[in-house]
Amino acid sequence: MNNLNVAFGKVLKMYRKEAGLSQEQLALQCDLDRTYIGLLERAERQPTITTIFKICTALNVKPHEFIKDIEKLIN
Repeated sequence: MNNLNVAFGKVLKMYRKEAGLSQEQLALQCDLDRTYIGLLERAERQPTITTIFKICTALNVKPHEFIKDIEKLIN
């Protein structure tokens, strides 16, 4: 597993839980499949930039803040 993917998954899960959303609820808001959210959180898939922006919008977090949190984990 790629460290970047693992960090992305951890940050995604953290923000999703802070927002009080299930994987299914987040997926619905992003027009994505629930299983895809799980795959992202387990570092089994890499998101596109479009997906990152959809997720950040649904979680009400600025993409640069999301990325900054990922950077903190990998550094």
